[in-house]
Parts: sequence; structure tokens; C-alpha cells
Amino acid sequence: MSPAIKSSAFAYRAHPHLYEINTWAWLEELSAKLGRKIGLHDVPESEWDNIANLGFDFIWLMGVWERSPVGRRFFQTDSPSFSGFDAALPGWKLSQIVGSPYSVFRYKPDPQIGSWADLDFVRAKLRERHIGLILDFVANHTAPDHPWTRSHPEYYVRGSQDNFRQNPSDFYLIETKAEPDLLAYGRDPYFPPWRDVAQLNYFEPAARSALIATLRTLAKHCDGVRCDMAMLVLNDIFARTWGPLLAGYKPPPREFWSEAIAAVPEFVWLAEVYWNCEAPCQALGIQFTYDKGLYDALRDGHIDEVHSRLSADLAAQSRAARFLENHDEARSAAVFGAAKREAVGTLIATLPGMRFYHQGQLDGRKIHLPIPLAMAAPEAPDVETRAFYERILKLSNESVFHSGQWQLLEIQTAGDDTFRNLVAYQWLAKDARKFVIVNLSNAESQARVRFPPGISASQQYTFLDQLHDVQYLRAGEEIAQSGLYVRLEPYRAHLFDITPL
Repeated sequence: MSPAIKSSAFAYRAHPHLYEINTWAWLEELSAKLGRKIGLHDVPESEWDNIANLGFDFIWLMGVWERSPVGRRFFQTDSPSFSGFDAALPGWKLSQIVGSPYSVFRYKPDPQIGSWADLDFVRAKLRERHIGLILDFVANHTAPDHPWTRSHPEYYVRGSQDNFRQNPSDFYLIETKAEPDLLAYGRDPYFPPWRDVAQLNYFEPAARSALIATLRTLAKHCDGVRCDMAMLVLNDIFARTWGPLLAGYKPPPREFWSEAIAAVPEFVWLAEVYWNCEAPCQALGIQFTYDKGLYDALRDGHIDEVHSRLSADLAAQSRAARFLENHDEARSAAVFGAAKREAVGTLIATLPGMRFYHQGQLDGRKIHLPIPLAMAAPEAPDVETRAFYERILKLSNESVFHSGQWQLLEIQTAGDDTFRNLVAYQWLAKDARKFVIVNLSNAESQARVRFPPGISASQQYTFLDQLHDVQYLRAGEEIAQSGLYVRLEPYRAHLFDITPL
């Protein structure tokens, strides 16, 4: 049995549900809908109720911190970004480019969104509904005009004039009374620099202390943080990325995340992690890490990779954040379409780990909103998509999917190779058994599914497909001897409630 998990003042279910809201865009939508300017304090009670009724454990209010004027100007004048803005909001105006929420000017709520008091008010509203509040922590960098860039330039990776002459586009020049400071733009090692952010130096002890002090402040106003690009500040990755500019610095004896989690021990940590860094980050104490590999495998139709990831250690899977979209990815309705919705949606909703949903996903939105843009063009909700998500969320909120034990089931041939297209597993609790099987291919597929001990050969069983309200009767003897026979049409799923007749 998986116990409930506790943060400093907030207990949540195992395998929790998280809902990401693009805060600025959401408030713009509410303002247009209600005909008046809406900030966090003014959000109608019905909006929180609607989210609570869907059974979410956490709301991640993405992008509440004060955005950088320098970062905003960068995107207002960055012509390569304009095509993305055109696709999301035809006829956009310069005033609607508000800058990236990951170019943080200060860790205080942006005045366009609210104040500390408003944030605390929202947190209290969520607590009344037993929902935890997640906010952003951008570990790798700050805005280039963050106050630290002038008051504490030693917190940043800096270059010499020679470095600047060799790669002038890699540095941001800060004017001082003496010689200007040359701060490196933030980056990951595989892409050009992000020219709206300045790179923090994680080998500088004073910078680490200042960041941990920031986290202690955030912990007074929320229940956890989503840590942006968390793997970039691991000692080995940081050293590989910035080695030539780190003369005189040595890797600290402890990883930053170990220090941070020790400083705020009963906090919820969700990390954006790639490059197979999930296990190292989990070992440092981070509760949930992005499962980008599963998303990629589903998107690209690599069913063998899906099987491989679902065969991994259950403890690690229970700390994976499973998703079909987020603010960085294309909309799932555009990527998977209506045809694949049932298969991938049922899978993500019923796997172990954090089940992660994005604002607009439940309504089948197809327009991807670039994060520097204030809003996207309006879209009418897709009725079928909404109905599917309301049903699957209701089902996956049943206690067995949180307090039960998950087990991947063995699938065998039923006469051909199509069994390889199927994924099957069960959730088992003292008073419930659920069986989920999903066809991840475009071909009708069949299989025999082997159940572990617990199905009696002398018993008849009712299989109620809760996705489609269809009931089947099966003999325990057949299941025990040959395995349960299942045939599924392309990209379809069953979610069975199994009870003895």
C-alpha cells in the first residue's frame, strides 16, 4: 500500500494529480470573459471549485514572478520568434509580448498578476479544497537585469574581455563605474545561449546561499516548487558546460539540490529533468521528475520503449511526472489527435507517478502558446475531448489508483505478433481490482494476459469496462489456465473493474 505523502503542512495522495496553469494567460482569459480586469485575488470561487471537482492534488501557477523588462524587450525585437506569435495570436501587438516567465526579474509576484497577499489568499482558497500550490523556481539563471547582476556580479559566470572578443553573443555587458562586467548568458550545453537570462555560478558558495535563502522565502507562500532545467546545476553537468570560465573554482562537496532540500526539508519538489538525469535527481531527494522519455516514446510510436520504461523499478516510476503536454510541448490534441486520445489519455491517467495535466488540455486546445506571449487566440472547447477527460479523471481519482499496488502484467501471443502493441497492468487494493489494457498501435491487436495469483479458477468474474459502460463475464478457470483473451481496435483502451460474480 502506498501511504499519503506529507509536506510541511500539506498531505497529498500517492500518485497525485497536478494541473499546470499559465497564470498570465489564464487571467487574461478570465478578464475577457468577465469584462473586467482580473488578478489572482479576483478569481471567482467557481474557478477553484471547477478545478477541485476534477480531483487535482496540486495546482502549478506557472509564471507568477516579476518578468524582466530586458527580457520583454528581447522578445519584442526578436524576429525569429514572430512566426510562433503569429501562429498563436494572429494580429498580435507589441504590448502583448510580456516576456518569458523564466527570465525572473525578482522573486515577487508580477504586479500584473497580484501581490504576496494575493498569492497567500489563493493558497488559502486552495487549502480549503485540499489542493497544494506549486510555484516556479528557476535554478539555472536570472534575468540579466535582476538586482543581483549589479549588486553581486560574483553570483554569475563571468567572462574576460578575451572571452567576449571570441564569442560576443555569449555575454551580457553590465556597465559599472569601473570596468564593465561581462556576464554569460544562460544556456544548456546543446543549444545557443538564451539571450534573455544571465547564468548563475553554482560553484560560487555565496550564490548558492542566496538561492537557498530565496527558496526559504518561497516556502512561506507555497507548498512546493517546479524546478526549471534542474539537471543543469548538477556538479558534473555544470562543470562540463562552463569549465573554461570557472578558473579558480572547484565543484562543491555537495550537490546544490541536496543543500536546498536539507534547508527546506518538507517541501514538494518537481524537477524538469532530461538526459537520463532522473535517477540522480531522485537520489538527491527530489520527489518527482519529468518523464520526458515516456512522452517521446508515445509521440513517436516507439512501443518497445514504452514497455521498457514501464518495466523499470516501481519506486522510480512512482516518482515520475507523466504528461502528454506542458507549456514547452506542442498541444496533445495536435500531436496525438482524436484517434489516439483514448489510448494515451487512459495510460497517462492510470500509471504510477504524478499525473500531470496542462491548462487547455482537457478542452482539446490545439494552439501552442509561446510563453513570452500574454495570450493565445480563443478556441472553442472540443466536447468529446472534455467528456473523455472528465470521465478518465473521475475514474483515476478512485482510491485504488492511489493507495493500491500497481503491477505490470505479462502479455502473451493469441496467435500473432499483435500482442506486442498492447500494454496491460493492474491496480490491486484490499477491496478493488482494476485492469487496464491499451492498444498503442494503428492495428487491431489481440493477446492473452496473465494475471498473478488471486484469480480463482473456480470463480466467475464480472469485467465492467468503466470507460465504455460495457460488462463482460469471464471464467476464472480460463484466466488461470490460458490467460484472459483481449482484442482491441486501434488506439483503444479498456479500464475494467473486476469483481467476483
